Amino acid sequence: MNRQYPTSPVCAVGALIFQGKKILLVRRGKSPSKGKWSLPGGRLRLGEPLKTGVIREIKEETQLLVKPIEIGKVVEHIIKDKEGKFEYHYVIVDYICQVVKGIPQASSDVIQVEFVPISQLEHLELTSGTTQVILEVFDSVSRSKHLSPPAV
Repeated sequence: MNRQYPTSPVCAVGALIFQGKKILLVRRGKSPSKGKWSLPGGRLRLGEPLKTGVIREIKEETQLLVKPIEIGKVVEHIIKDKEGKFEYHYVIVDYICQVVKGIPQASSDVIQVEFVPISQLEHLELTSGTTQVILEVFDSVSRSKHLSPPAV
């Protein structure tokens, strides 16, 4: 299926990886949203379970081995072109993940990867809706006993 001008929505996965009051972000190296910061992730492959997809995508983009804990949020990302046609339509399942092994390194289709203080998100050019997702899930995680982010 073509990602650009698809005939149906594309299913994708993403990872919310918190480190204290920081979130792991990647800077996109390809369209859509080239050059913008986002959560790491990508398109699910046919027949691939969601958790398997998020593990694969995060490994490809950041070189980290992660463990998906639970779904943090499901979002739609719809982009229309200048003529109003649907250029991109993603349904993204964002998992809260824990790092099992590795040091974050840019790989695959990202040009930068780093843990960013949540208080600094407003100073970055993030993909549409990403800040809201991070803040909403971080607030939920902060209130949860079993998913509490580690102290800085």
